[in-house]
Amino acid sequence: MITFFTTPKPFLGHIGMIQRNAIESWKRVHPQAEVILFGDDQGAAEASRSLRIRHVPDVKRNEHGTKFLSPIFDGAQDLATHNCLCYINCDIVLLSDFGLALERVLALDGGFLMAGQRWDTDINAPINFSAADWEEKVWRQALEANHRRPPQWIDYFAFSRGLYYKNTPPFVIGRPGWDNWLVWHARHSGARMVDATAVVHAIHQNHDYSYHPEGEAGVWQGKEAQENYALLKGGHFATMENATHRLTPGGLQTNYYHWAVQAKRKASGAFYAIWFGLLDLTRPLRRRLGMRERDSPESPR
Repeated sequence: MITFFTTPKPFLGHIGMIQRNAIESWKRVHPQAEVILFGDDQGAAEASRSLRIRHVPDVKRNEHGTKFLSPIFDGAQDLATHNCLCYINCDIVLLSDFGLALERVLALDGGFLMAGQRWDTDINAPINFSAADWEEKVWRQALEANHRRPPQWIDYFAFSRGLYYKNTPPFVIGRPGWDNWLVWHARHSGARMVDATAVVHAIHQNHDYSYHPEGEAGVWQGKEAQENYALLKGGHFATMENATHRLTPGGLQTNYYHWAVQAKRKASGAFYAIWFGLLDLTRPLRRRLGMRERDSPESPR
C-alpha cells in the first residue's frame, strides 16, 4: 500500500527514543507498509535492524554535514515497492486514521499529495504498542496539550510515485522551506492537493535542538536556512491553505478558499514589491531631509 521513507537524527537519548516510537507507529498503518531509513547517523544501522526496516546509509551531504533532500526523494522512488510513498519526519507518530484517509485518496485517479498539520506533544517514554489502547492514550495526551501547529507547518507528505522524481531543488533537510516547496510543486504540477488535517491526527513528539551547534536559532535562521529560503524565490511557497481539496469525516471536499489565498498572496507580494521600490527611489531625498526610515509594515509569513 505505502512506502514510508525518512532520515533520522542520531539514535541517542530522548531523540532516539521518539524516533523509534515514530517508526513503530508507521509500521502499524498497514500490514504491507514498507519503511526506508536514509543516513548513516549514529545508531541508525542498529535501529534499522531491530525495527526490521530497510537502511540506506549513503546519503549526499553538504559541507556542514547536512543531508540534501533530492537524493533521498529520488532514492526512495527508485527503491519503493509501492506506488504510494510518504516522506515523514522521524519524530511524527501516526495513528490508524492515517491509513483510512489514504485509502480514500488512493481510490481517486491521478497524481496527488496528501498532507496535513501536526499536533505538538511531550512524549517522554517509549510507547507501549502492545497495549490495545495505545492510540487512545497518545491522542488524549495530544488533546490535553492542545497545540496544533498552523498551516505552514507540515511534517508528512504522502504522494503518488513520480511527483517529485528528479525535480527537487537542492534543499537541505532539517532546515525550513523545503516542505512549503513540496506543497507548491504539487499545486504547480496540477496534482490533487489534499489537506487531511481534519481526519489525520499526526502527533509531533517535542524535542530540543541540541543537534545544531547554534540551537533552535541556528535551525531557523542560520546560513543553511537562508540558503533554503533563497530556493523559494519566485513565490514557490505554499501551505495547507493552498490545498485544492480537504478530506473531512464526510468525504473529500473542494477547497474553494484556496483561490482567495492565492489572490491574497499575489496581491501582498505586489504591494511589498511597490513598497520597497518606493523606499529605494526616495531614499536619497529622505536622507537629505534628515528623515529616518521607519520600519516597513509587517512582511507576510
